[in-house]
Amino acid sequence: MFLVVLDSARHFSFLKLRPCFTVGKPHKTLLGERQKTQGRRMFGVVFPNRSFPMDISSFTQIDTFHWVLDMNTFVGESYHQIGDMCIFLLNNFTLPPDKALAVYVQSPGSPFVFCGAVTLQRPSAVLSLIWPEPGGQMQLTAPDSAAPSAKIGVSVEDLVALPSLDVAAEKKIERMALKVGENLFNFMQSFCGVDGSKLVVPMDILDRWFKKFQEKAKRDSDFLKER
Repeated sequence: MFLVVLDSARHFSFLKLRPCFTVGKPHKTLLGERQKTQGRRMFGVVFPNRSFPMDISSFTQIDTFHWVLDMNTFVGESYHQIGDMCIFLLNNFTLPPDKALAVYVQSPGSPFVFCGAVTLQRPSAVLSLIWPEPGGQMQLTAPDSAAPSAKIGVSVEDLVALPSLDVAAEKKIERMALKVGENLFNFMQSFCGVDGSKLVVPMDILDRWFKKFQEKAKRDSDFLKER
């Protein structure tokens, strides 16, 4: 069991994150008396190689739809070393099919950043936690108050309002595409010549690049991954 402390100002910043429904007016489909009881055991999380399974009681519940885990109680200032989190629903009947359980991360002083979500159709996921750079909001903290800490936020949201269920996977594809393009550019640049205002490359440059690219991939399948 973790003790999580969150000041009122931080509550407000999290609640402002995505106003897809009005806090304080429970959705009738989501919150019957039975579902309120189920909400107490709605989800669990595991930090691979870092923790045992943790249930919802490890989080501070802000309201009916929002929970926050203060990373100071978990790893302190080394929060950025936590790169993955597995989140899973504990009961299929807790979440309506048009809702999602969204995960956000916040570095000290930064806004919350969306990392992914789970749904009734996708009841578990291992999400990459992409921590943003600490922001300038840190200096707005009152002198006698505790220093802001990194946090993980979980909220119930409309599924259609979310951009993607796995943001990190999309970003990895984007980064890989950029690395392939950079590899091609560097290869072509080493063979190009100048003809007036034009750069000239051999006609078979793409075939030569692709052959070399394949050979390199066979020797080291991880060469496109970030080191």
